[in-house]
Amino acid sequence: MELQINGVKRLSQAAPETSLLSVLRDEFDLTGTKYGCGEGQCGACTVLLEGKAIRSCRTPISSLTGKEITTIEGLEKNGRLHPVQEAYLKVDVFQCGYCASGMVLSTVALLKNNPHPTQEQIINFMNGNICRCGTYPRIIQAIQEAASQA
Repeated sequence: MELQINGVKRLSQAAPETSLLSVLRDEFDLTGTKYGCGEGQCGACTVLLEGKAIRSCRTPISSLTGKEITTIEGLEKNGRLHPVQEAYLKVDVFQCGYCASGMVLSTVALLKNNPHPTQEQIINFMNGNICRCGTYPRIIQAIQEAASQA
């Protein structure tokens, strides 16, 4: 199957029912996307599909032909981090960092559709992205910081 990942066409040898997460990590060595719960509930495996946040652990590659997939590795452009990544670093959000790629990509999707969300909108949208370290106040602050830069 041909997949469009981070602007590059890639040919996968995996079976059509294989999860996107498995293909990204095992076949293409894009390990920024993490395996968390395997049930689409924790958000560690979040990637963007046509700009929308999806859970890659529950998405079979057969449903992705001709669609643009963006992983955390695809946010950086010409040596510059994405503004959301910059905001997360500025606010010093992460401790262990396991949730980082899912949080950042979910934030990108949120701000694409709602450039200036309220705190309540942020909390509602990010619900389902779990940070075991509990840095939620800093995550909200980083999202507000990224929104203020738009």
